Amino acid sequence: MDGDYRTTAIGVISGTSMDGIDVAVVRTDGDRLVEPGAGRTIPYPEAVRADLLALIKEPERALTEPLAELEQAVTDAHITAIAQFMAEVGLTAREVDLIGLHGQTVYHRPERRFTRQLGFGAEVARRLGIDTVNRFRHADVEAGGEGAPLAPLYHRALATGLAEPLMVLNLGGVANVTYLEGDVVIAFDTGPASALIDDFVRRRRGLAYDADGALAAKGIVRADLVAAFMDNPFFARPAPKSLDRNDFHRRAAAVEHLSDADGAATLTAFTVESVAASVAHVPRRPARWLVTGGGRHNRFLMQRLTERLGVPVDPVEAVGWHGDFLEAEAFAYLAVRSLRGLPLSLPTTTGVPEPLPGGELHRAG
Repeated sequence: MDGDYRTTAIGVISGTSMDGIDVAVVRTDGDRLVEPGAGRTIPYPEAVRADLLALIKEPERALTEPLAELEQAVTDAHITAIAQFMAEVGLTAREVDLIGLHGQTVYHRPERRFTRQLGFGAEVARRLGIDTVNRFRHADVEAGGEGAPLAPLYHRALATGLAEPLMVLNLGGVANVTYLEGDVVIAFDTGPASALIDDFVRRRRGLAYDADGALAAKGIVRADLVAAFMDNPFFARPAPKSLDRNDFHRRAAAVEHLSDADGAATLTAFTVESVAASVAHVPRRPARWLVTGGGRHNRFLMQRLTERLGVPVDPVEAVGWHGDFLEAEAFAYLAVRSLRGLPLSLPTTTGVPEPLPGGELHRAG
């Protein structure tokens, strides 16, 4: 690390959709200097993904079982993904200062002060020969915070110079937002995004997701069901707040008697309404929304969001950000902040009592 703290860091994360492992490299000082580099998505081995999907159907196992074999498989997959990424972009271990290993979230219950991400940081550091930071969420949750979302400080760094108030919307398995206006950074989970829709079309059609929202676009929204889904105390709770991937699955089972198209349309409308409800929890109506995460590729969903929110809703590529790798970049950035002892979360982003550092460092040797 040189005198101005610029560090080359690799971030790696698999999101709640569990569709692959995102890897990206960033050159950063962990503050305002951010130079994003290349990114890649490496698919999970199918057996590992199947085991993870089976686990989330019985999430309490992640609270009570060691899951050593699965965690080893997840670790192996992440190491392979990082090594493949480095080979493809021409990076050697000597050229990388740090890895930010988020791992795979399998259980997140901040009200129990418990969160679990699979991935052995010490083994990643040893086998790749690069210092590694993991367990980004644990200190926050132990301090009474929500433990999520953690990307907002990276959004703040990237958004320097953009018109405000600005809302950054991440449409992953769960949706979350970052509100940016001057020194104000507010963040929280808004509700379901891709997880409910993906799981529904997987059950009905054997598809990984509803490409472009084509199935939902053919359906009729059951407004009564959407209203019932929104009749949930979570949406009235003030920010910050967070969700587990499966929090709405039981209630959303009400769409099972609908046709494939109507079910997809209704779940998509639920995502739109839950995002719209987030505006009640920020100081001013955003002038623009920038959308990251896999959901931004769903053209029907993006169209419905634009209609519902009444302001420009654009993919983050419109301002030059890397939407497929923004969260991986964020954990590279947060790893550098962790190394420097800087806060990863704020009272307005996770509800911690004060700005809080976090993460655990594992040395390569």
